Amino acid sequence: MVAGNFPGSLYTATDDDDEDFNDLDSATGETAFAIWRAEVAQSRRIAAARPLEALGTHPVTGQALALRWVLNQMIDEYARHNGHADLIREAIDGQVGE
Repeated sequence: MVAGNFPGSLYTATDDDDEDFNDLDSATGETAFAIWRAEVAQSRRIAAARPLEALGTHPVTGQALALRWVLNQMIDEYARHNGHADLIREAIDGQVGE
């Protein structure tokens, strides 16, 4: 929480562990990408307005975290999930490598 405002989860409003998966009939790729684009835009505004050494707090633990650390974690997460997506694609089309 570098900007001092944690809105909570975008998809979970209750204690139901399956809530994210209960209403998939209305879910669309277009909606998911629109939410993602809005979150990216907000994150870019927050990061652009602060130095990399700016401190925030973890919303659950309260631990102090630098913006630099948060951005590095985001790079790591994107890389991991892109790798997962690539494995799925390879399983579908059989093409491997670059």
